[in-house]
Amino acid sequence: MAFLRVTEAAVFTLAFTFSNSLSCPKMKSSQIPNLNSVHKPLMRSLLAALLCLFTFAAFADPPPNYPFVSYDLALKQAKQTNKPIFLYFGRYGCAWCEHTNKKSFSDAELKTLFPKHFVLVYVDAESGKRLTLPSGERITEAELGTRFNAFATPLFVFLTPQGEEIFKAPGFKTVEDFKDFDRFVTGGHYKTQTLLEFLAKK
Repeated sequence: MAFLRVTEAAVFTLAFTFSNSLSCPKMKSSQIPNLNSVHKPLMRSLLAALLCLFTFAAFADPPPNYPFVSYDLALKQAKQTNKPIFLYFGRYGCAWCEHTNKKSFSDAELKTLFPKHFVLVYVDAESGKRLTLPSGERITEAELGTRFNAFATPLFVFLTPQGEEIFKAPGFKTVEDFKDFDRFVTGGHYKTQTLLEFLAKK
């Protein structure tokens, strides 16, 4: 019982400190549910901290209307379907990611073309979301971003169905750029020439 009381006190102190350290709007007691519990002060502080956290939490959103899957699932699907992988690294607050989403991924042809030809993956380069690699290794999306050198976003990476890197394309890309990338990868041109050599022949 003594240990339980010490643990409760520690959690209460942590929750109270966390909720007051954030720039959260002041909450009225009426905004916090009335919990009929002997641990009412503890629960109220925890709830206040969580509400504040969710209020200010921000997530990087992929472009809408694309069937993005997680990286670990994509590796499995790519082998099953023999489709290459399109890997999009973004992050919250990335202005060029948002610009790419609005200007390029809004294109109706791309919305049909890319899901047809690729297994699509969107990765938040700052996310703590866990992934399980084929080796069994557990890493976060942020760690995956580090492995692909996604220190600036957007970054687009194309992989073979076996998960081997074909090429990377950093920064904003137009609809025509993505169509060129599609032809380069799905046509197998990467096996005999570089992307620059391929584009020079257009």
